[in-house]
Amino acid sequence: MTLASLLTLFFTAFGAATILPGFSEVVFSTLLLEQPQDWPMLLLVATTGNTLGGVANWLLGRFLLHWQGRKWFPVSRKRLDQASALFEKYGYPLLLLSWLPVIGDPITLAAGVLRARFLPFLILVLIGKAARYGIIAWGLVLSQTA
Repeated sequence: MTLASLLTLFFTAFGAATILPGFSEVVFSTLLLEQPQDWPMLLLVATTGNTLGGVANWLLGRFLLHWQGRKWFPVSRKRLDQASALFEKYGYPLLLLSWLPVIGDPITLAAGVLRARFLPFLILVLIGKAARYGIIAWGLVLSQTA
C-alpha cells in the first residue's frame, strides 16, 4: 500500500464527513479489492479520517455557528434544526448513526451546537464510522476468507 493511496483515502474519508463532496466508500472499496491483505490499515485510515471529519463538524457547531449563513457552512438551518431535535430527543446514542448520508453530518454539527461532551461524542462517532467501514471490509474481503 502506498502512502499516496493512504493519504487519498484519509482525505476522502475526512471530506465525506464534512462539507466537501466525497465518496470514501468507493475509494475504500477500490483499495480493498486491490490490496485485500491491507484491510486493517485501510479500515484504520478510513475510520480515522471520517471520524476527524465528524470532529470538524462538532467544532463548527460548538464554536462557529455564527457563520451558519455562509455558503461553505456544511448544513442548512432546516437540517440543523431537524438534527438538533433528534439529538435532544434521543441523545448520545444517536451519534452511532453519524455515518449515515444526509443526516450524519447534521447530527455531528448539532452535537456541537448542543454542547455535547467531547469524549462520549468521539467514542460513539468512532464506533459508528468504524462499523460502516468494517461492514464494507467484511462484505468485500473478510467474508471471502471466513
